[in-house]
Amino acid sequence: MAKSFALALALVPACLWGQREGVLKQVDLPHAYYWREMYVPQATSGPSAATWSPDGTELIYSMQGTLWRQRVGSPVATQLTSGPVYDYQPDWSPDGRTVVFARYAHDAIELELLDLASGSITPLTSNGAVNLEPRWSPDGSRIAFVSSLYNGRWHVFTIVPDVGAQHAAPVRLTEDNDSKLPRYYYSTWDHYISPTWSPDGRELILVSNRGHIHGTGGFWRMEARPGAPLRELRYEETTWKARPDWSPDGTRVVYSSYLGRQWNQLWVMTSDGGDPFPLSYGEFDATAPRWSHDGSRIAYISNEGGNTALWVMEIPGAKQLRVEARERRYKGATGSLAVSVVDRAGHPLPARISVTTSEGRGYAPDDAWRHADEAFDRAERQFEYQYFHSTGSSALTFPAGQVHVEVWKGPEYRVYRADVSVPTGGRVTQRVTLQRITNLPAQGWWSGDVHVHMNYGGAYRNTPAHLAFQARAEDLHVVENLIVNKEQRIPDIAYFRTDADPVSTPTFLLRHAQEFHTSVWGHMGLLGLGSHYLLPEYAGYPNTAASSLALTNAAVADLAHAQGALVGYVHPFDSRPDPADTTAPLFYELPVDVALGKVDYLEVMGYSDHLITSEIWYRLLNCGFRIPAAAGTDAFPNFASLRGPPGLVRVFAHSGVTLDHRTWLAAIKAGRTFVTNGPLLEFSIAGRGMGDEIRLPAGSHSLSARVRLRSNVPVDHLEIIGNGKVVATIPLRGDRMMASGTIMIPVSASGWYVLRAYSDRATMPVLDLYPFASTSPIYVQIGEQPVRSAPDAAFFMTWIDRMDSATGASAAWNTPAEQAGVLRMLATARAVFTARAAPAVPPPDPTPRPRR
Repeated sequence: MAKSFALALALVPACLWGQREGVLKQVDLPHAYYWREMYVPQATSGPSAATWSPDGTELIYSMQGTLWRQRVGSPVATQLTSGPVYDYQPDWSPDGRTVVFARYAHDAIELELLDLASGSITPLTSNGAVNLEPRWSPDGSRIAFVSSLYNGRWHVFTIVPDVGAQHAAPVRLTEDNDSKLPRYYYSTWDHYISPTWSPDGRELILVSNRGHIHGTGGFWRMEARPGAPLRELRYEETTWKARPDWSPDGTRVVYSSYLGRQWNQLWVMTSDGGDPFPLSYGEFDATAPRWSHDGSRIAYISNEGGNTALWVMEIPGAKQLRVEARERRYKGATGSLAVSVVDRAGHPLPARISVTTSEGRGYAPDDAWRHADEAFDRAERQFEYQYFHSTGSSALTFPAGQVHVEVWKGPEYRVYRADVSVPTGGRVTQRVTLQRITNLPAQGWWSGDVHVHMNYGGAYRNTPAHLAFQARAEDLHVVENLIVNKEQRIPDIAYFRTDADPVSTPTFLLRHAQEFHTSVWGHMGLLGLGSHYLLPEYAGYPNTAASSLALTNAAVADLAHAQGALVGYVHPFDSRPDPADTTAPLFYELPVDVALGKVDYLEVMGYSDHLITSEIWYRLLNCGFRIPAAAGTDAFPNFASLRGPPGLVRVFAHSGVTLDHRTWLAAIKAGRTFVTNGPLLEFSIAGRGMGDEIRLPAGSHSLSARVRLRSNVPVDHLEIIGNGKVVATIPLRGDRMMASGTIMIPVSASGWYVLRAYSDRATMPVLDLYPFASTSPIYVQIGEQPVRSAPDAAFFMTWIDRMDSATGASAAWNTPAEQAGVLRMLATARAVFTARAAPAVPPPDPTPRPRR
């Protein structure tokens, strides 16, 4: 169709922005979902950090977001802190009287001092920043810690604790430096984290990425004074979790590393650097090591069992003892709550459950994996949304009083909400019967998440069985586990296979697929690889053998298609791209690969803004390309802090009453899909459904569109979009969760139509920017007229021109021929859009005409 598609800001209401904001937004670093999970402490139902008593007989550790004290070898743990706060990272003073720790409250993490004799807590910092990793100096005169206080970046500070008096101001030790290095996951500004004291208290060893592009950096040694020069001991990539600890005799440093492996284990190096050697082995994470004061034992956190656990290892010998809180003595009055989730027939239902106090402080069972949302609306709550997955039966202990219970099981069930009062010493049972809105699998519609990363450096160790449990709790039927590199490692590479994972059932499929992860051309999902995993998993990584830009996404798509896979672009846009903005190079390859026929689907819903992504999708559709809608959460289900669980966003594909992977992928490729994070849509035009084409003779027509909305959260808008414009608005009444109707649509030119629904603001428990759903297009062909839009084609021509400029200016090539090949590819794609920018001219009439 020749009509243009304007960006139409009116299509994206301004009220959608500025509501949900990221947790700890005062930290000015990119890729917050990495540093927040892997560096900033999170509430886990198992222990997350430990510190030794001076005599080596006890440990204090964080668990469930509070501090606990336990004698090694005893089953009894005593709670030291409680309340509407989260407490982490304790460090025991050398004199044994005080514990310094990090407390998350009031949108900041401050350092506090706990007097062990009286139980009183006094603030050590009150700067509104994120203050972490406090460590007492050996003589107890100073505390080293990391803070975002200076320019929102991680620096090492010291502070003089004066218990009962005004504390001195923190003193920054590390220098602010803009490296100008092309770091992808990290700021160009150097950071400094994880300080540990020398036994004499004169020096620190810390982790910094100073002078390096990849990872959180290597190990550096400096005198503990402002501006002291740093001496690099050893470089490893590391990814936030090294957390070195200097041995009491001063000769060694224990730390956590995945050197040459997929999982973090304990390693030891000398305090002057040198070659390290491993202390532990296994396909799980061993992190946060701490020497006992006599140097004979190391306490550390392990996720070998899935959840976190506290262990003590003897050195030498490696005899291990688990420190487990089998008996808990709580601080203050508590009660317990048993939640039972069932269907109408009384059968247990796995589900997602949130239990929070009025302040928004969350609680979870002792054996559940706790999760927290990545953002929240400060006007609605004090903390991010907390939840856990349940088999259908869960028991919790928390301070007596009233809690809010919320139960979610995907879009096909109504949300359950209730306030429950739990008396001191009492036990309350809450039976929850979930009401089903519809049963889409019975109608041949199966939901799936095409973008999940089972393990990706988080607190927990996930397995196919546990991922299947998480999916069942979300009522998700297909999970595409996109195996992908996390910098040097590929955490789930051992699970790759070309058939279904053995945990699959007739109503659930776990498939191990791939995300191809370049740092320049954009990320792609490769679903249904029939032969092997594609390597190398890198392209455009500076200062490596994979620094060349020659391995384009188009080349990768060809390799995947040769194996029979589907290729799609993932998490496209969280801000509106402007090809006319020349302030930065543009390499994102989506329009090029669409023009070259490489793209089988687009994550219209992903880790992105769905309306903004839809704008670009509409432009491509307006150029005559037929691109189905899919949805992928980019979920990290082994994270404690994440955007959402598997199935937060999902695609429903109409593939028949029997669940089969091949036919499900075929349904996606054919566009028989709709995507959603809550609202359920039905849409047809002239009796034809999503992905279908309606062919009509030239002329004007009026087509009957049938629409239906069913949702478990309120929706503000239900619209039919035709050729990028709103052509019909369906009124919503009452609770705004149901609507249906028949609308007549005038059609006089070829084009496409989708039905979409969305809300103006975030609505819990949809852990997303806003509730949203969209169908794939229904296509209308009028005579032989092609679908065309000169302005939209020009938009992508400008886009490719910028790619051409960036490619021509880049020196990241192994040979001139590589660069020339990519420039030819761009020219070919641009020519496709150039042709589609021309006015649509019907082909000549083949009917013979009489001669005159």
